[in-house]
Amino acid sequence: MPSPVLSRRLLLRSALGAGALGLGLAACGEGTTTSLPAAAPADLRGATIRAMVNQPHVLAFTQLLAPAFEREFGGRLETTAVPYDQLTSQQILDVQGGAGQFDVFDYFYFGLGALVDAGALVDLTDQLAATDTSDFLPTVYDAYTLLDGRRYGVPFDGDVHVLYYNREVFETYGLTPPNTWDEYDAAARTITEHSGGSVYGAVVEGQQVPMILGCSFINRLAGYGGALVGPDGAPTLTSDVAHRALQHLVDVDPYALPTPLQVGFDQANSAFLSGQAAMLDTWTDLGLKAQDPASSKIVDKWGVVPLPVGGGNTEHRTALNAGFGLGVSTAAKDPAVAAAFVTWATDPTRNLLLASTAGSGIDPARRSTLGSPDYAKVSAPATDVIKAGLEGSPLVWPKDKHAPRLLQDLVDQLALAIAGTQTPQQSLANAQASWERALT
Repeated sequence: MPSPVLSRRLLLRSALGAGALGLGLAACGEGTTTSLPAAAPADLRGATIRAMVNQPHVLAFTQLLAPAFEREFGGRLETTAVPYDQLTSQQILDVQGGAGQFDVFDYFYFGLGALVDAGALVDLTDQLAATDTSDFLPTVYDAYTLLDGRRYGVPFDGDVHVLYYNREVFETYGLTPPNTWDEYDAAARTITEHSGGSVYGAVVEGQQVPMILGCSFINRLAGYGGALVGPDGAPTLTSDVAHRALQHLVDVDPYALPTPLQVGFDQANSAFLSGQAAMLDTWTDLGLKAQDPASSKIVDKWGVVPLPVGGGNTEHRTALNAGFGLGVSTAAKDPAVAAAFVTWATDPTRNLLLASTAGSGIDPARRSTLGSPDYAKVSAPATDVIKAGLEGSPLVWPKDKHAPRLLQDLVDQLALAIAGTQTPQQSLANAQASWERALT
């Protein structure tokens, strides 16, 4: 990890303060961008690409992209992984702190506005306008790359959530997979209370960062028919459906894997794949791991359904939870070469390879991948559920320059309610006030 190593709070403040560190390149900084004109792709032969990536994507870069890049171009891909709670901040610090160690950023789409505001991403609008981008899934293309009419990256990881369940455990207790959050609650309670402590009814990912607890809350918010902001862009965190979503997280706590606020991505996956927990709402690549005997004790014993619905809502809807694009750092040694790498690394061949490999952490971002028989073979029985989510109308997270800070403010308040130190109403009122101050 690039130094200096900073605390999560300091990193978030430094990423989102006015002008961040205020050092930046001459062509960068608040209100300015560096753009790459339309041109023939640069030659990648013998190139060295330095990439800062999300920790769960390490295998995709080091074991899949790097060997392919070397075989095809004689090139070298150097990968530095950063924990997901520090990714956006470290990318800004690399550019504005003067280190300039990286050419390519594997970025959270909800961090796009903060990165652009800090002058950390090259504007790829003109170059992308000259290429065929019709194969990218419409639900992720604009969401992951477009800000104020300009494009700053290419979709890399089409992240949505579905609900996985342990079929063997459900059959043992005579349960059917839940269609509603009330049914989810009942199943979780039944399994936890009657298993004698051998199996927990559910895993709730509650680590206090947007990518984890934020996803758990937003899954329920979408299920109850809600949204983070209204059509006018104003926050809607004190709505009745938002309260129901948070109350659900509070109520399921006694029947979930202990202790939800300490459960992150790795702990959640391990609990489900080991058979320790019977339900987990998470990213769609879990199914590949569940069918891999090297990492799973539940091969052929699991199933998948859309995220449940609740309240008066009957339409299943997922969310674009923490998806990723690949972009070019404004500190790249050769931006044209870095852009050529981004194009190559996100092409149909690479997206299919990554999305079809267990442990890569990469989900479909292209129509051709989602429709591929090869992908369907490895993603079954989840394929149809994944298609429905990505081809539907998923809830999109905010991505303006304030988004990372506001999402962190939200999960901090959610955690207080789950811990029982604050009521759900007070937590959501505090988050609403924070969002209103920033967005007005």
